[in-house]
Amino acid sequence: MFFELNEEQLAVQEAARDFAQKELKPGVIERDSKGIFAAEQVRMMGELGFLGMMVSPEYGGGGMDSMSYVLAMEEISKIDNSCSVLMSVNNSLVCWGLEAYGTEEQKAKYLPKLATGEWIGSFCLSEPEAGSDATSQRTTAVDMGDHYLLNGTKNWITNGSSSSVHLVIAQTDPEKGHRGINAFIVEASWDGVTVGAKEDKLGIRSSDTHTIMYTDVKVPKENRIGEDGFGFKFAMKTLSGGRIGIAAQALGIAGGAYELAVAYSKEREAFGKAISRHQAIAFKLADMATEIEAAKLMVYRSAWLKDQHMDYDAASSMAKLYASDVAMRHTVEAVQIHGGYGFVKEYHVERLMRDAKITQIYEGTSEIQRIVISRNILKGQLYLPIFNNSMEPHV
Repeated sequence: MFFELNEEQLAVQEAARDFAQKELKPGVIERDSKGIFAAEQVRMMGELGFLGMMVSPEYGGGGMDSMSYVLAMEEISKIDNSCSVLMSVNNSLVCWGLEAYGTEEQKAKYLPKLATGEWIGSFCLSEPEAGSDATSQRTTAVDMGDHYLLNGTKNWITNGSSSSVHLVIAQTDPEKGHRGINAFIVEASWDGVTVGAKEDKLGIRSSDTHTIMYTDVKVPKENRIGEDGFGFKFAMKTLSGGRIGIAAQALGIAGGAYELAVAYSKEREAFGKAISRHQAIAFKLADMATEIEAAKLMVYRSAWLKDQHMDYDAASSMAKLYASDVAMRHTVEAVQIHGGYGFVKEYHVERLMRDAKITQIYEGTSEIQRIVISRNILKGQLYLPIFNNSMEPHV
């Protein structure tokens, strides 16, 4: 493998695997079936440092690199993707966005609580009429002099009812198009913030996904992120890193299903021998292992590029596109290998199959990832070196 993990990264991986197996797995089926938010497990994730992994220690975070974060996401996603998506949003979108682009006052005020899990964050971009088309924001933030007046509706918001801080993308000057969009830090306790009913979803069922309404919410000027008109760029830059987290989630889903399929195929016998020794099953396992390994290299590479402060935009899109397809394809195969047992909740693979689908949709659909990748191709910026920084891009 191209990436040699250091002792700290291996320790993070082991800690995440241990936590997932001991604390998340025992109740994951019931939480999924009943849509129960994992409040106690999330509290423990905060105590263990999983909710502010890349935040600087100055603000109470772990100060870890993207690779450590990806490794933890992968292990937790093998077991409970409702917890891993909360972890992804809090780390990749909310904490990272604030630390990268917030003022010193904003970071000092919000990051210590977010990094420790005392507060949870939400990233509020999607709207009923503005999902993949992030430029079509209907939520407005009218400049009132000393504050903005925020009105609008955001939907499909992860951590909708559990979050204390929302990063809200809103249109301030419609005549300027995407250059008139701003990003704001909004506290959930403020007057005019209303959380709608929880969505009843196919997968990640214990993740609290909600619509959030903003009605004449007064947002102080100091809670705008960046210069006036920076909101669209902020959203795109933040989502580029967020794709790495979701790619790691998809990788974990695929890896978890694969591990279950291998274990079951060694135990289950048919025609006098373990089904893993039948070519029909053995070839499925071979294909799963090969494609998961390929996805792993792509996900790890995108994290490595981010850690090297290199352009990772195309790499993160490629990783998310491929890893999410692998997750969908091979969770289906894991169910098939389990046969009838794969169709019941007890064996976990049916849940992973349901969870896999959302990785092709949120934080940029697979179709959006293809747009990002193709634009990078046309710019001649698709291929970035791994071994030698002097290598020229291939066009």
